[in-house]
Amino acid sequence: MLEVRDLSVSFGAVQALRSVSFDAEPGAVTAVLGANGAGKTTLLRTISGLVKPHEGSVSFDGDPLVGRNVESVARMGVSHVPEGRGVIEEMTVEENLRLATLWCLRKKDRQAAIVETLDLFPRLQNFRRRQASTLSGGERQMLVLGRALISRPRLLLLDEPSLGLAPLVTAQLMALIRDQTEGTDLTVVLVEQNARSALSVSHHAVILNLGQVVVSDPAATVAADDALRHHYLGF
Repeated sequence: MLEVRDLSVSFGAVQALRSVSFDAEPGAVTAVLGANGAGKTTLLRTISGLVKPHEGSVSFDGDPLVGRNVESVARMGVSHVPEGRGVIEEMTVEENLRLATLWCLRKKDRQAAIVETLDLFPRLQNFRRRQASTLSGGERQMLVLGRALISRPRLLLLDEPSLGLAPLVTAQLMALIRDQTEGTDLTVVLVEQNARSALSVSHHAVILNLGQVVVSDPAATVAADDALRHHYLGF
C-alpha cells in the first residue's frame, strides 16, 4: 500500500500541496483528478523523489520514500511515467525496451521480458525494429508504458497518459492500465485530465483542488455524483 500523510510542498511563496493524505491499495487503480494547477503532477513528483516536501510523509509497503533520491525510490519498485511521451527517438522500439531492462533485470531475463512486453502491445510488435521517431503519439505512449512495465514495478505512477490521444487509443490504454492490476499486487496512481476515462478504470478517486484533497471516495461514487463532477471535474 502507498500511504501519503499530511504532504505539503511549496515553491517559494506558492504552496502546491496542502496537507494531502490518501491511501492507494495494491491491485487497484487510484485516480488523482482535478483542474490544471491543482497539484496533481507535483504530487507524483514528490512521491517519486523528484520534489522534496517541507512537511508530511510518503511510505510504500511500510518503507519511507521521503528523503530518498530518485534512483533509490526507483530501485524500491516505483516507476514514474511523466507527462510528455518521452522516448529515445534514434533508437528502435526494441532498443528502447532493452535499455529499460539494463538496470533492473538480469541478462538472462531481458529478452523474455521484451517479448512479454511486446505481447501487451500488438501494434508495437509490428514496429519493433522501427525507430521511435516514426511512431504516432499513441504508439509512443504505448512504448513509454511498456518501458515502465518491463521493470516489473510494484508502484506505477502515471501522469496524463491520454494527453493528446484519440478517444479510441485512450480507451485502449485505459483498459490496459486496468488489466495490469487485476489479480496482481501492482499499485497504480493515475493522474489524468480525462476524468471520465480515469473513473471508468479506477477503484478509488482522489480529487485535488488548489493543492488540497476535497474528495477521497470510491471511483463509482464519484462518477455517480453529478453535482460533484460538474463542480470539480467539468462533466
